[in-house]
Amino acid sequence: MVLLLAGPSLSPKSKCGFGLFVFRVIPRAHCAEFFGRARASKKQMPLTDKFGRQITDLRVSVTDRCNFRCVYCRSADPEKHMPAHNLLEWDEYERLVRIFVGMGIRKVRVTGGEPLVRPGVEDFIARLKAIGVQDLSMTTNGYLLAQRCERLVAAGMDRINISLDSLERERFERVTRTKTFDDVIAGIDAAQASRLRPVKVNAVLVRGINDDEVEAFAEFARERDLIMRFIEFMPLDADHAWTRDMVVTAAEIHARISARWPLVPIVHERSETARKYRFADGRGEIGLIAPVSQPFCGHCSRIRLTADGKLRTCLFSKDDHDLRYLLRGGATDREIGDEILRIVQHKEKGHRINEPGFVPPSRTMVFIGG
Repeated sequence: MVLLLAGPSLSPKSKCGFGLFVFRVIPRAHCAEFFGRARASKKQMPLTDKFGRQITDLRVSVTDRCNFRCVYCRSADPEKHMPAHNLLEWDEYERLVRIFVGMGIRKVRVTGGEPLVRPGVEDFIARLKAIGVQDLSMTTNGYLLAQRCERLVAAGMDRINISLDSLERERFERVTRTKTFDDVIAGIDAAQASRLRPVKVNAVLVRGINDDEVEAFAEFARERDLIMRFIEFMPLDADHAWTRDMVVTAAEIHARISARWPLVPIVHERSETARKYRFADGRGEIGLIAPVSQPFCGHCSRIRLTADGKLRTCLFSKDDHDLRYLLRGGATDREIGDEILRIVQHKEKGHRINEPGFVPPSRTMVFIGG
């Protein structure tokens, strides 16, 4: 069986302007390839939800394991990790990200748990870069970063976010339940000395725990010429101890820092989570992330893939959407893409933290991915 394609000839000898129709014979074996190229040549429609928000950012959690037990994230009690066969394999991640990139995803952030505890993450970064991810980053606690930084850079990583919730050694140990302060500082310095500069350092402020360190963190940013980001405490803690009184608001942080060092706003994209400022008199930058007091849901461009292959359209989603069963059930890329489109169409308008009857998600941050 063959396919006959007819098309006008543009021969200058034609009196009618279109010339004779020329038939092209395509063997049956080449038909699929022909139509595949035709489909690929069509411009991809952007991944957009029903509120008109374009989805361009994907968080990819590669593990639920972490070598820290931070009080605002994990319980101190023993926990059961997901069985290894429940976690996506690197090939499965790569296939999904390739589909997402084809649907308009430009930014991918690799998260956990702690992503550096999973062997092979550097190779995974290289594979994502080869796919064509435009902006490739990672969120890490920094413990293993000093010894892995060069490999991550060589793999093609563009940016890095490092968590640091206290500049006081003893307090750091109480918050993280580890004795790794020197290792984290070494990781920050290694990244800041690489092409990942300027490093973003994230601090979750909790009233009564580390809220007295706002100015010290700002000084840290000035001294090292890095970006210090302050994140409001969200109801995602494993012990469900969160209360609104524990939230240190972005407005308070801004007021305290600007009272000592004048701040100049930095223009940012509408979909960015942080409101950014530079110090008027010197180096360094701060970012204020205020999901509780100043929600930015109206411009949200993010979705999240958990380590066990569930797609989440919001940190506070009540439901997970399973993509793993499609991957392992023989679904085609087209079928997976159609399911992603369907899921994104149901992305929530907002997280509802400030609405009556708010119910925290069943999964805590470490199982969702930051």
